[in-house]
Amino acid sequence: MISYSFLRQFLKAPLALGLAASAVLLLAGCKAKEQGDGAPPANQPVIQVADMNLISIDKDDVAKFPLTSVGQIETASDLTATGSVFPDINREVPVISMANGRVVDIKTRLDDNVKKGQLLIKVQSPDITSAFDTYLKAANDEQLANKAFVRAGDLFKHGAISQAMLEQAEDTEKDAKADLTAAEEQLRTLGVDKNHPSSVVSVFAPISGVIVAQNVTNAAAAGVNLSGSATAFTIADLSVVWIVCDVYENDIPRIKLGQEARIKLNAWPDRTITGHISDIGPILDPSIRTAKVRIEVPNPGFLRLGMFGTATFTSRTRETHAVVPADAVLHLHDRDWVYLPAGGNQFKRAEVHAGKMLDGNRQEILSGLAPGQQVVTNALLLETAGNQ
Repeated sequence: MISYSFLRQFLKAPLALGLAASAVLLLAGCKAKEQGDGAPPANQPVIQVADMNLISIDKDDVAKFPLTSVGQIETASDLTATGSVFPDINREVPVISMANGRVVDIKTRLDDNVKKGQLLIKVQSPDITSAFDTYLKAANDEQLANKAFVRAGDLFKHGAISQAMLEQAEDTEKDAKADLTAAEEQLRTLGVDKNHPSSVVSVFAPISGVIVAQNVTNAAAAGVNLSGSATAFTIADLSVVWIVCDVYENDIPRIKLGQEARIKLNAWPDRTITGHISDIGPILDPSIRTAKVRIEVPNPGFLRLGMFGTATFTSRTRETHAVVPADAVLHLHDRDWVYLPAGGNQFKRAEVHAGKMLDGNRQEILSGLAPGQQVVTNALLLETAGNQ
């Protein structure tokens, strides 16, 4: 017969074994976690990444890629600035109707090319009537004064009047002539022919050019006093124009008045026009620290107001730069590269900042190379061989 005490010990034994086994597993897990922190296992290999700028070729092919020494050249650096086309304000002339009145006819419009003396508008003006009335009265007064002076002279010869009376008649005749001259000048100012008067005055172009502004329309008011603007049109002579550029403060010492500038327009990138600096603005833009630089350019015929372009100035100071054969420079991914010998059958690709092309199929290097270094003469050929 199994006793009660034996049965209780028998039931406790599995529980004790289970607790012991759980403790062993927990302790093993903690040790494994401690061993897993930090560096990877010692038996895991390290992956080596190849240098993408290093090219190795067959030793027998090294002679196919000759080297050349980097030379040097002393040149003036270029400065570029963006700008746009403006009219020369010294060649802009306003068209003003001196007669106040109403526009009855417009012969030209905005953007029209006009010639000097060409009819632009006709204005019906009451000023003409008033001016012609003044002229007629002055003409009559002058005729009467002249007759009185002639009569006084005849009477003075016969002793009928005194010297003072003759002088008074002469003065009256001179005053009448002055009034007549002023009345005639007033008619000419208004554009009226005294021999063929009309209430309609014609306004003509004072110069040849392009109409760049128009302030009148049919039936609108014209003249100095009646209209909102005395200027009916503005004519600009575009045979010479301005290219106005923004030059940064630090670059201003590199330019001077009269210096030549080469301009390329966005609309005509294949054409280069030449001008000269006529003004360097004395005031800087406080926000972007630039000065307005004005370039005076003869218009070859295709320049239009408002066009954008880039002006290139040749600096007054000369700098020494490296120079290599043009084939030694590899243009890849919008960057410039050259290959330098790295010992044995290896060559290393190095990035440079290329400048302008020079005569003799040479390339200016602004940075990345020093005179006397060795580079591969044909970088593209080496690049192709290295990719095979």
